[in-house]
Amino acid sequence: MSTEHILIAGCGDVGCQAGLNLTAQGHRVYGLRRNINQLPAGIQGIAADLGQPEQLQASLSTLQHNIDVVVYAVAAGGRTEQQYRDAYVIGLQNLLRTLQARQIRPRLLLFVSSTSVYGQKNDEWIDEQSATEPTSFSGQIMLEAEQAALNSGLNSSVVRFSGIYGPGRNYMLNQVRNGTGIAPEPPRYSNRIHRDDCAGVLQHLITLSRSTTLEPIYLASDCEPTLLHEVTDWLAEQTDSQITEHSAQRSAGSKRCSNLRLIESGYEFRYPGFRDGYNAMLK
Repeated sequence: MSTEHILIAGCGDVGCQAGLNLTAQGHRVYGLRRNINQLPAGIQGIAADLGQPEQLQASLSTLQHNIDVVVYAVAAGGRTEQQYRDAYVIGLQNLLRTLQARQIRPRLLLFVSSTSVYGQKNDEWIDEQSATEPTSFSGQIMLEAEQAALNSGLNSSVVRFSGIYGPGRNYMLNQVRNGTGIAPEPPRYSNRIHRDDCAGVLQHLITLSRSTTLEPIYLASDCEPTLLHEVTDWLAEQTDSQITEHSAQRSAGSKRCSNLRLIESGYEFRYPGFRDGYNAMLK
């Protein structure tokens, strides 16, 4: 496999792990973010703010090579509508314009999205063909950003991750250890994917794209949609925690994500179910 130059815009937790996987394959990885001090060794930092076009232009002018692949994997700076728009829509537009101005034309753009673009809430099974009718501003803005990526004129694919958990993402685990679980009524399905599988999916799709045309959208969630109270009950059992109270459901939505397209593309989950992933964290 020949070396490729891969730019990961945002390069947070998932981006860094994907970058390390790709460097281990022999690729050259650049991590673009405001603060590059905490990037792991092996990922070359590019300090730039996606919201500052002139700064972005200056930073990318230092590149000595064409970029073969761009992974847009940013996180919003907060939960307001403007912060979401700044991160996912305006940031992406700024990066695309800068690449064009620098005459950098990657062979692939991967846009990291989420299942917030779905509005289903009655336990439906959903896949890449399901209707996207989000009621939240976050889902609506993410859907707008997806379209910006797919209409960019580049060979583009969107990856919709469900709820990400893993090292450093211990909210549910900490709640259970503190005695708080989820009530069984009303029942609500939840979907998740381990951080390492998020990175693995990105690596897999980049590798796959060298030999075949990717689908425009991939839904990336593990193989086991599960009722949320079953997850907290199991975690309580594994950690010898006593559930003394039940928290309110954080969302009224309830859907089940199908990863069939991803599985059929050849991806093998490291953590196919929540028990696999949480067992690794507990060890």
